[in-house]
Amino acid sequence: QLQLVESGGGLVQTGGSLRLSCAASGRTFSSHAVGWFRQAPGKEREFVAVSGWSSSNTYYAASVKGRFSISRDNSESTVYLQLNSLRPEDTAVYSCVAAPKLYSGSVYASPRSYNYWGQGTQVTVSS
Repeated sequence: QLQLVESGGGLVQTGGSLRLSCAASGRTFSSHAVGWFRQAPGKEREFVAVSGWSSSNTYYAASVKGRFSISRDNSESTVYLQLNSLRPEDTAVYSCVAAPKLYSGSVYASPRSYNYWGQGTQVTVSS
């Protein structure tokens, strides 16, 4: 069982940066794939990024690749999402997720692949 708590959201101008954190409780954190989804008002939930047990094994949505970076610290049971070159269209509630494994293909981008979800943190990018 994992509990996920996000922090680090806020208001930032276009082109700015934020670092989101997700602290997990539970002894099995290091064996889980962890990642981030986001949901903007009136839109469907969208995959952002995911990391396997090692930060060297990651996947990103095309819309954030090259701007966002996911990393994890298994000793601290924490996963991070560095958001750079932010755009107004990045405005959303960002939620941390965890799954028993890192799925391949398009499966890792499906919300149904993740059985643990945090409450979310708001990121607002002003133009």
